[in-house]
Amino acid sequence: MATTAASSLLKSSFAGSRLPSATRTTTPSSVAVATPRAGGGPIRASISSSPTPPYDLTSFRFSPIKESIVSREMTRRYMTDMITHADTDVVIVGAGSAGLSCAYELSKDPTVSVAIVEQSVSPGGGAWLGGQLFSAMVVRRPAHLFLDELGVGYDEAEDYVVVKHAALFTSTVMSRLLARPNVKLFNAVAVEDLIVRRGRVGGVVTNWALVSMNHDTQSCMDPNVMEDEIVRLTREVVPGMIVTGMEVAEIDGAPRMGPTFGAMMISGQKAAHLALKALGRPNAVDGTIPEVSPALREEFVIASKDDEVVDA
Repeated sequence: MATTAASSLLKSSFAGSRLPSATRTTTPSSVAVATPRAGGGPIRASISSSPTPPYDLTSFRFSPIKESIVSREMTRRYMTDMITHADTDVVIVGAGSAGLSCAYELSKDPTVSVAIVEQSVSPGGGAWLGGQLFSAMVVRRPAHLFLDELGVGYDEAEDYVVVKHAALFTSTVMSRLLARPNVKLFNAVAVEDLIVRRGRVGGVVTNWALVSMNHDTQSCMDPNVMEDEIVRLTREVVPGMIVTGMEVAEIDGAPRMGPTFGAMMISGQKAAHLALKALGRPNAVDGTIPEVSPALREEFVIASKDDEVVDA
């Protein structure tokens, strides 16, 4: 076990980048080390052998690049994303745990384009920690099934599971989500207003944002009551606008959930399927997801079992 761990530490991402032999420093193939023992005992000698490394960090060089190329690459790609997502199927406002869960569920259908707008530079909301700046994330069953889908490990208890660090969930769902071609995250961008046409919300007005993160409406906390209510009350409040996660508690003036995250995940998943229903796509809300469909990703199944959560 120790040998495997030690050998893995020696593997570097640049190990295959051989430098010209003239710039490499020759390393002796064997080294003898003499170590005196405490108390004046006999000297111990050890011999270790190491091959010449394929690289020399004292002469390491990056490929040259012009500043103008960097600027053009960033600008061109970002502006292309803005042009592409100026007309998108679903806009998710806020990249907290509910918003990310919603976007992840939506991204399973490659025909649905998703834009996530987050006013902070760093997406993830408060899900980088589990509450009161503590690391562990408590997730009540059956929301642990979503963790299983993502491949996030946890410690099990009878009625809940505990992820050793909340950042494991947030970083995992984010990496899975942002790798998909039908999703774009616009962070450091704030939503200033809604676009309403003929009584239906049809878009958002955005602008560059200062980094800020807070919940303006705070209330009492009761996870036993509110986690079920967050899922139940996740809904389309006006045509074209679906509320999920903490926004449900704020819009209804309901108690907060506190440092438990199951409802944020399942609420986000429910919001995704409500959005799919509004788009006329297969969804879990009205049971129209076909058993086999080439257009859908294989894991296009809501994580929670129907008999274990409140009715949609």
